[in-house]
This record gives sequence, structure tokens and C-alpha cells, in this order.
Amino acid sequence: MAARPRSLATLLALAWAALIVYASLFPFSGWRWPPGQQAVSLLRLPWPPWVDVFDLWANFGGYLPLGLFVLVALRRGGMRAGPAALLALALSAALSYAAEVTQVFLPHRHPSIKDLGMNTAGAAAGAALGSAMYALGWVDRWHVWRQRWFVGPTAGAMALLALWPVGLLFPAPVALGLGQVGEKLREWAVEGLEDVPWAAGLYDTLSEPPLQVPLWLPAEALVTALGLLAPCLVAFAAVAPGWRRLVLVAGALGLALLGMTLSTALNFGPAHGLAWVTPVTLPALAAATLTGAVLVPVGRRLAAALGLVALTGLVTLVAQAPTDPYFAQSLQSWEQGRFIHFHGLAQWVGWLWPYAAMAWLVSRLASRE
Repeated sequence: MAARPRSLATLLALAWAALIVYASLFPFSGWRWPPGQQAVSLLRLPWPPWVDVFDLWANFGGYLPLGLFVLVALRRGGMRAGPAALLALALSAALSYAAEVTQVFLPHRHPSIKDLGMNTAGAAAGAALGSAMYALGWVDRWHVWRQRWFVGPTAGAMALLALWPVGLLFPAPVALGLGQVGEKLREWAVEGLEDVPWAAGLYDTLSEPPLQVPLWLPAEALVTALGLLAPCLVAFAAVAPGWRRLVLVAGALGLALLGMTLSTALNFGPAHGLAWVTPVTLPALAAATLTGAVLVPVGRRLAAALGLVALTGLVTLVAQAPTDPYFAQSLQSWEQGRFIHFHGLAQWVGWLWPYAAMAWLVSRLASRE
């Protein structure tokens, strides 16, 4: 009997839960025991006196996908509809309660029973949606479609393709320039090495910010082109040559345009949603789309190898991109404003997506399939 393919819903549920935890506990600093509080009292969540409609719906929307993914993963594991729905709701509510209680120890976060209620309601809506999808036969149709379009164990590729648009929502220094995690790693290293006697030399070296040199315009264009070509090649490594690859290239282009426009609109207002469109980005997107179309006939292993090359070039160039004042301002608005609820969800995906994609492509090349 052939082994059941790994459930995409399981991977998405785990990834979404991890990102929710990050978003709930950001910025992970200032941990302290609340003054004058008993341990038992910390388990009781307060009812906040204020009402923020955006905050309420952000909590609802953040947990809706989690309830959906967990429900589908449980049903794929063979659990019946009723128990699966109840367990999906219970697990989501438990995660929300644990995150809210943990926020008590962070001075800049405000635990709330109202947030717990909206999170649970969102998870319930997601579980109900998943149950309806099963009842209508949509999940079965999805699996049939997946078998027609994708070849071999492709849950990892599909999870990467599903998360790629999420990473685009976090502000990037260059259009589609995911993977710029080097500066954050340097900051963490400086914090960790402070007051460490044997690492004084390394601390002094890392404490000096790198020289900010603007990217050469062709290099900026190459970042954008590779940023679009990379998900196409990830898809090609899981899809047989043919017309379906052309559809995926067109879909990647559409998601790139939508993701960059939405990210810019969230940062600078809807009136500036197309500010990312420059004389450099449009030719780069056109070149990447044409390259993707030309590579449609290549084999899956060659596509995986080319994807590694594209991703290596992407992260190498993005690491050299400077942080201009407008980019720093946009990051501040995400970290301190309303976008804090989406900060972790998009930031970590944007940082780690290229490296996760490289790891998956390496596994494809190492596989005998």
C-alpha cells in the first residue's frame, strides 16, 4: 500500500501556530513578574475598558486559518467530523489562552479575555469552514486537483508557495527582496555578546554598523527578478513540464503585484499603494516572467538546481541592500503601530522563506524520485 502523502494542512497548522506565538509575544523583551501578583491571579484574564474594532477583527482573523488548518489536518488523519471540530477548537483556544497568560510577563502587551474570545471565535469559524468544505466535497476535489498538478511528496513545496505571499506583506528594502535577516542576526549577536569578556573583540567588530552603500540599479533589478523567479522554480520542482507551469508563473506574477501593492498601501496609505512601481521593477518583473516561461520545459531536478542558484543569488544581493530612512520608517510602523498583530506573521516568513525553500530544494535533489 502506498504511503499517504504528508498533509499540507498539518504543515500549515504548525507554521501558523508558531507565527501566532511570535506575533502574540513580540517584542520578546522586558520580561518581568507583575508586581504584587499571585501566581493564581495571573491565570485570570482581565476585561479591557477600551474597544478597538481593528484589534478585535485582527484577533478573529488571525485564528480563523488556524482552526481551518487544524480541522483539515485532523480529518486527514482519520478523525471523525464532530471530534475533529471540537479538538480543533480546543487546541486553538488553548494556544490563545497560553499566549494571553504569557503576555502578563511582557510590559508592552495587554492580555485580555476579549482577545481570547475573539481568537476562539475565529478558530470556531475556521473549523466550521473546514467542516463545510468536507461536507461539500471540496477537500476531496482539492486532493484530486493536487494529484493532477503536483508530482511526488509536495506538501513542503505547497506550504512554501502558500506562505510566499504572506512574506511579501512585510516591508522589504527592495521589491520582492525576501531573506534580509543578516542585520537582525547582527543585532542579536551584539546583545548576546555584551559584557562577555572573552568576546570583547568580536563584540566591538559587530557593534559597528555595516557601511550603507546603495545597490547598483542592475543589482536591484536582479533582486526583484530573482524574487519572482524563485517561487516559480520551487513550483517547477514539484510540477511536471507543461501548460500548468505557465499558469503558475502567471499566478506568481499576480500574487507579487498584489502583495507588493498591499504592503505599500498598509505602510504609506492606499493613495501610495503603487509607489513600489519604478522604472527598475517593471522590467525586472517582465524579465522574470519571460524567464519562467522559457524554463517551462525543464525537468524537475534541473528546476530544483536552478531554484537553488536563484535563491542563493537573491539572499546574497538582499544582504547588501541598505536600510534607507523610508524603509526604517515602515518597519517602525509595523513594530509599534497596529501592524504589530501581523508583524511576526509576515516578518518571519519574509526572513526565512528563501532559506526554507533552499532546504526543500536540496531535499528534492537528494531524493531518488
